[in-house]
Amino acid sequence: MSSALKMPIKILGTGKYVPSKVLTNLELEKIVDTTDEWITTRTGIKERRISEGELTSDLAYKAALEAIKDAGISAEEIDMIIVATNSPDTLFPGVAPKVQALLGARHAGACDVQSGCTGCVYALSMAFAGVGSGMWKNVLVIGAEVLSKLIDWTDRNTCVLFGDGAGAVVVSGGEGGGCLLASELRADGSKADLIKLPGGLVEKPASHETVDNREHFVQMKGNEVFKFVNRVLPSFLDEVCDKANLTPEDIDWWIFHQANMRIIEGVLRRSKQPHEKAIINLDKYGNTSAASVFIAFHDALKDGRIKKGDTILMTSFGAGMTYGAVIFSL
Repeated sequence: MSSALKMPIKILGTGKYVPSKVLTNLELEKIVDTTDEWITTRTGIKERRISEGELTSDLAYKAALEAIKDAGISAEEIDMIIVATNSPDTLFPGVAPKVQALLGARHAGACDVQSGCTGCVYALSMAFAGVGSGMWKNVLVIGAEVLSKLIDWTDRNTCVLFGDGAGAVVVSGGEGGGCLLASELRADGSKADLIKLPGGLVEKPASHETVDNREHFVQMKGNEVFKFVNRVLPSFLDEVCDKANLTPEDIDWWIFHQANMRIIEGVLRRSKQPHEKAIINLDKYGNTSAASVFIAFHDALKDGRIKKGDTILMTSFGAGMTYGAVIFSL
């Protein structure tokens, strides 16, 4: 076994924001060739939230406001803002500088992380490293998505999956809180074509052809993604537990990327862990991409399931193909 990090960290506060509009599977039946049974059986999703006129920066800002209030600090006490997103308002400027301005966090740096749905775990790992090293005191980490604007609503394989939303976490360093026990980030770039949005940038500049070919929407080889994750994730999470000097039984709560119930159940089954240890909200929100684990974390904290002293494993996977996990105690 490797030596666990045991880096002192604190989760000062969390927040979330989801749009008010609910889109159910039954409503999707009227839009595309699908059924509630087909979606539920294959994914576990029953409904999702859809933004109406709100930008990704709007969702991120509203989640951030709640997290800062929950943390009991002011925006001026934030040293860094990191936003994980795959659906920024614009390619540049990024979402994070917009949020920085909206918050009035005038002392904070700001940057976006674009690592598929794994962006939240990448961003959180960066925040933990920053506060653990003493480089930053307080870091605001946000996962925010409005993927409904980047989805082909004629493609039943993708449009049924995604929802809009944002989750935020305020991280700090120092004693008196919990510990970061392990952090591991991975990628397999040879699988980069499994999830992509090819049109509109350097590789395929916007043209009549890219529009006609619907290349400005998310494209995903769902079956191959499913196979990749089921092949890679179980043994990877065993490695991360080993890195933390823990067994799967030592984890109090497993917070998975909320992409597919069959994937979550498969990992739990291979790890011989009960379903009750997993935080699940994909039935209500769908796949909110880089926001999903932060929204799930916030909900479980606020309803009292997650308590001080608990050990959390947070993991995600996404385009790239990227994947990662962090284990920390509260």
